[in-house]
Order: sequence, then structure tokens, then C-alpha cells
Amino acid sequence: MNWILLIIAGCFEVGFATCLGKANQSEGTLATYWYIGFIVCLTISMLLLMKATQTLPIGTAYAVWTGIGAVGTVLVGIFFFKEPADFWRIFFLSTLIISLVGLKFVSH
Repeated sequence: MNWILLIIAGCFEVGFATCLGKANQSEGTLATYWYIGFIVCLTISMLLLMKATQTLPIGTAYAVWTGIGAVGTVLVGIFFFKEPADFWRIFFLSTLIISLVGLKFVSH
């Protein structure tokens, strides 16, 4: 169950990074709404990470949480912010995913 909470926490990490990116592109009230979304996603992500680390090793949980956030944020950047998707970027993103899966399998 805590692995599921950790994955959800990682998704909210993607959410707060995305909200931050959108807030930086917005002005006025719209930017304020994106900053509120940032704070909400950040809070939920941290609370879920805290809950997951009650039974998962902190090093593994933190690495997986940041990895999910990193992979998800890069994908959001590629698909929604028109960031480049060249070979090396996809290659290293793939190695990160493989490393995350490996950490899950070697954790107790």
C-alpha cells in the first residue's frame, strides 16, 4: 500500500512542478491560481511521502519519489511546454526509469 502512496506522491510532485511552470507563464489572477495549485500539490505530495516512509526505507522512498517527479516533469515539459525530445534526453530518461524499477525490486 505504501508503494501506491509513494507513486501518488510522485504524481503530485509532477503536479507542483507543472503548476510552477504554468504560474511563471501566467499573469495576475491566473498566476495566483497556479501558485495555489502549486502549494496544494506540494502539501499533498509531502504528506504522502511522509506516510510512505513510515514503512519504506527513506533513501529508497526519496529516490523513487524524486525519480517519478523528474520523469513526469520531463514528460510534461515535452508534451505541454514544447521542450525538446532528442535521443539523449529520452535515453537518460529511460535509464532513470530502469533505475527506479530496480530500486523497487531490491527494497525490502
